[in-house]
Amino acid sequence: MGGQAKGKKKSKPKRKENRPNTDAGFVGLSPQERMKLRVHEKAKKKTAEKYSVQQLLEKTEECMDSFDFEMAGLFCQRALDVDSTNLLALDMQGHICSELGDTQKAKGAFLRAVELSPDVGHSKYMYLGQIHTGQEAVDYYTKGIQVLLSALDKQVQTTQAQAGAAAPPDEDTELPTAKDVCVAYCSMAEIYLTDLCMEEGAADKCKDFIERALQYRHDNPEALQLMASYLFSTERNQEGKEYLLKSVALWLPIQKQSAASSSTEEDMQNEIPPYESRVTTAKLLIESEEYEMAVDVLEGLLEEDDEVVQVWYLSGWVCYLQFEKAKEQQEREGREVMEEDTEEWKALKEAGRSYLTNAKKLYSKLRCDDQPMLEHVDQLLGDLGGELEGEEGDPVLDEDYEPCSDEEEEGNAEAPMEH
Repeated sequence: MGGQAKGKKKSKPKRKENRPNTDAGFVGLSPQERMKLRVHEKAKKKTAEKYSVQQLLEKTEECMDSFDFEMAGLFCQRALDVDSTNLLALDMQGHICSELGDTQKAKGAFLRAVELSPDVGHSKYMYLGQIHTGQEAVDYYTKGIQVLLSALDKQVQTTQAQAGAAAPPDEDTELPTAKDVCVAYCSMAEIYLTDLCMEEGAADKCKDFIERALQYRHDNPEALQLMASYLFSTERNQEGKEYLLKSVALWLPIQKQSAASSSTEEDMQNEIPPYESRVTTAKLLIESEEYEMAVDVLEGLLEEDDEVVQVWYLSGWVCYLQFEKAKEQQEREGREVMEEDTEEWKALKEAGRSYLTNAKKLYSKLRCDDQPMLEHVDQLLGDLGGELEGEEGDPVLDEDYEPCSDEEEEGNAEAPMEH
């Protein structure tokens, strides 16, 4: 008996020495943090046993397609827990985080993808270019364009090699296109119109990138609008106006058709330039005194997003300019003021007051920091008769507002805005 007990006692240290130290990764952690990490590790193991990375990414894509980005992020993170070097998962995580406003996490995902695969996949460079400024942004866009052009060359070679084959190659919607190159060059040009506009040779570089963009897609509305911006900035206004009108003619009818039919077809939406590009278009149309067209553009922007102060401000300003132009025309013609003149002027004034009142309220709500714009809003409101007041002191901003045309505005001058 004693020998057995002694033997047991001796065997214990041996088992202890051979046992793996499972707490090695928990050094310095609090009990709560240790518990959380253990649960996470257990969940990772269970996920790996139950689902493949492919299945998790399919679920991620389903959630992204239905705009449930929070759930998409959970599925994507599970995929990365199983395979932290999966490039598709990293790309998805970057886009999901950008949609959720987590710029730092998105940046980390894309930088990790760059580290793992620097010469394949251009979209990560495009995103990194967007979240950086100045020369850093230019460097990311430049690398992205190099990757794009290399992929396009390989695509052409593959197509030529497959020419005459019995079956055509499967279509891959993720393959780069000439439009992708065009958009990338537009992004480069825009930097030299804004962040790097004071750099030596900025104007020449800007023009060069726009011309390259148009070489790849001569009818791209964004590239045409950028050329208009460049020409206006160099005081070649008439040439700029020609490019501007050509750009707007390519997408404004599509925007109107989309709004009229409540269509969300992706092909239709893809022909409409990005929101910020259309804001610039509205400014240039106002500068060109194309007021009615500017109103159409601004109404489309408000329908898409009614919480952009600048769009409400521009809508009010264009009404003010239309009002001033109508009065000047009547005076220039030297004719008597007719009843229809009075009604038109009143409608434009009330529409302008409505837009500008909402611009000011939204400015306060969002705590904007653009003092010159606010001062101009106050000046215009002073000229038009002051702010409009909501019923019983309620703010003008409301959920029931739908933007309307100048003809409808008179009867709805105090209508609350959509939120």
